[in-house]
Amino acid sequence: MKLTFHTYNVFTAQKFAGNPLAIVEDADALSTAQMQTIAREFNLSETIFIRKPADPSHTASVRIFFPTAEIPFAGHPTVGCAIHLAAKKYKPGCAFETVITLEEVAGLVPVKVSRIGDVPRAQFTAPVVPFAVDMPLPGIADVAQALSLSPSDIGFDGHGLGLYQGGPRFFYVPLNSREALAKAKVIEPYWSRMVSSMGIGNAYLYTRGGGNPKTSFRGRMYAPTDGIPEDPATGSATALLAAQLLTSEGLGTGMHRWQLEQGYEMGRPSDLVLEADVADAKLVAVRVAGQAVQIMSGVLEL
Repeated sequence: MKLTFHTYNVFTAQKFAGNPLAIVEDADALSTAQMQTIAREFNLSETIFIRKPADPSHTASVRIFFPTAEIPFAGHPTVGCAIHLAAKKYKPGCAFETVITLEEVAGLVPVKVSRIGDVPRAQFTAPVVPFAVDMPLPGIADVAQALSLSPSDIGFDGHGLGLYQGGPRFFYVPLNSREALAKAKVIEPYWSRMVSSMGIGNAYLYTRGGGNPKTSFRGRMYAPTDGIPEDPATGSATALLAAQLLTSEGLGTGMHRWQLEQGYEMGRPSDLVLEADVADAKLVAVRVAGQAVQIMSGVLEL
């Protein structure tokens, strides 16, 4: 069996930046075990497999894998795959605007894709509106020990620790300076003890500001037990961040927008845009946008 694959850098307009993604086409005949093996072979944070949609009115059915496990939804594979599928429909260099509808395990994900200029842009609507997980969280001292930080580094302006779910589940750790964000690192066995208490394998750290004056927050995301020591750009964690911001900043009714940075500390600068619609102090929709550029194409032989 021979299958075509492509790799993209996602949440960037520059090659060799952003978050690398592998896309495998015509994957209908692959078993779950084969997809997991291929994802492990690529050894990127995520690999997405394109299949025929269950509903012909949709663009494609997709499955997404870490090197270690399948996940129900992820942001950078959604953005990269939608841009890839949209670009195939139009001549190179032509401007376009279209909607790509992906059937993901977590649900249906509509993605608006446009190209004005050289680099396409995609914006997905999260399939699940994120919500708080009601369970005990680790203490600040334990979190600081797991991240090689001081307890005084954690928290700012009403932002505290948070655990949210929206397909995947993420643990949020607000830090009060970019210096704290830059020096944070995973320390075992404290890390595994911390995340296992919440039934997850990750933590998303963030602080105010960034290199761009328009940036609202800069983040870092660690998930070493999922095969991702650090992720350059995490669209799903960005989407769920809306719930953390709702709680921490008391967002009013209307549409809110933030520009975010991730991956800068690891030399893979990524830029993301988060939008959240709020009504009566509740999230009603969350959207994440970014760009992507193709890096390579090839043939996978099984």
